[in-house]
Amino acid sequence: MGTYIVLLGPPGAGKGTQAEVVSEKYGLIHVSSGDLFRENIKNKTELGTLAQGYINRGELVPDDVTIGMVKARLTMEDNKSGALLDGFPRTAAQAQALGEMLQGMGAEVKVVPYIAVPEKVLIERLSGRWTCRAGGHVYHSEFHPAQKEGICDVDGSELYQRDDDKPETVANRIQVFNKQTQPLIDYYRGQDLLLEIDGTQEIGKVTSDLIKAIEG
Repeated sequence: MGTYIVLLGPPGAGKGTQAEVVSEKYGLIHVSSGDLFRENIKNKTELGTLAQGYINRGELVPDDVTIGMVKARLTMEDNKSGALLDGFPRTAAQAQALGEMLQGMGAEVKVVPYIAVPEKVLIERLSGRWTCRAGGHVYHSEFHPAQKEGICDVDGSELYQRDDDKPETVANRIQVFNKQTQPLIDYYRGQDLLLEIDGTQEIGKVTSDLIKAIEG
């Protein structure tokens, strides 16, 4: 049957780091919706071409296109142990479609860990990021500051803050996530699959709690 995990968390919760550790530990493929879109569009698959058309028109990619990409990925040969899903599903309707898809494969979602972090902490984490103009080296004003303020350690170029790293943009991203994801959280909570994890802890403790959630 394999193990299928849906990992949820807002931007800045450290979901990517945890997904990498957990998928490696359990031998799961890491299915990131962002990567799926990029791969399908780059390889000009039928679904990728369809998705690109919607994107070019400034429209939302319909659920059936996204679900088709996920289904194609889950039926690949390397999906023997299961998968950790990251960025999909995004809605209750997609969650329902995923459940039906897995049921057809004789499998099901085992657990849905939700890495919860207060909005204030997320804004601090995300809005502290600075990038160097020359080589794109990334710094953080609190967690990884440059030796000389505003100057890249590697090439001496100016550090600047990208628009999507500015506090007001970050706050908006988080609000959009919360609004879009709440119905999904409610859906999985209703199925008794959701397990909330404190994402303000140090990385190793978050990993430990995730492993307990998966194995519990």
